Amino acid sequence: MSLNWIPVKAPMLKQRVLTAIVMLAVLLGMLVYLSPMWFSLALILLVLVAGWEWSHLIKISSKAGRLGFLALLLLSLLACSYSIGLYSSFDFELGTQISLIAVGLWAIIFLWIQGYPSSAILWSPKPVLGLIGLLLLVATWAAVASILHGEFGAWLLLLAIVVIAFADIGGYIAGNLFGKHKLAPIVSPGKTWEGFAGGLALQLPLIMGLIWFLPDTDIQNWFILLFPVALYSVLGDLFESMIKRHSGVKDSSQLLPGHGGLLDRIDGIMAGMPLFALLLSQLSLR
Repeated sequence: MSLNWIPVKAPMLKQRVLTAIVMLAVLLGMLVYLSPMWFSLALILLVLVAGWEWSHLIKISSKAGRLGFLALLLLSLLACSYSIGLYSSFDFELGTQISLIAVGLWAIIFLWIQGYPSSAILWSPKPVLGLIGLLLLVATWAAVASILHGEFGAWLLLLAIVVIAFADIGGYIAGNLFGKHKLAPIVSPGKTWEGFAGGLALQLPLIMGLIWFLPDTDIQNWFILLFPVALYSVLGDLFESMIKRHSGVKDSSQLLPGHGGLLDRIDGIMAGMPLFALLLSQLSLR
């Protein structure tokens, strides 16, 4: 989920805000009216849209190739849904293992980002990027399903999204006001260390609010949960920026007015959500 941390013209900003309000309304409606199983099934449609955009980013040019990638993604999601017990007794242990694999993959991606452009020889072949896309999209879906099926799942999923959104918003504000030192100049020249710090700093009022509303919970656990997720979400933004720079693509699509594509909105979620689910399984919050 990226605001790109650069100044936005008023008309585009208006489009961004309106689109964000619509997306938030749809999300809240789904959380309120859909069971965890049906929410997870509905989410498969969005993951398929993101998969179609991924095939565009990695330059699968033929329609047959892109449809083939989409078919593999759908089969992977369906296989995961059965394995994880979406239609019977949910397997939280398997969900945790999937999140752990995703978190490990994102740690490797961090090294690739640091080593770009030299690292491109490792990840840039289409089959490798295709496999990475499948793994990350399925793992993100599994992480959301795991969170939802736990106690207070809808509230915790909403919290995860807010954490990642705050990291993005804080980065945008601090980056515009104070940004001088580039975070990853080759990968994404618009991002700064000041923006990165602003995204983490904005987690503090969120934690204070949680402590105020939930005074009986362990304060330390909120810090352990929120700060690493906010930090990790930046990886998703940087990774997509790296792929777009390498492929010469500006946006994953024009699906969302003022935002670009769906992948441009969920890149931070793809990195942060598995870590949120993994940490949640180890903490006594729910």
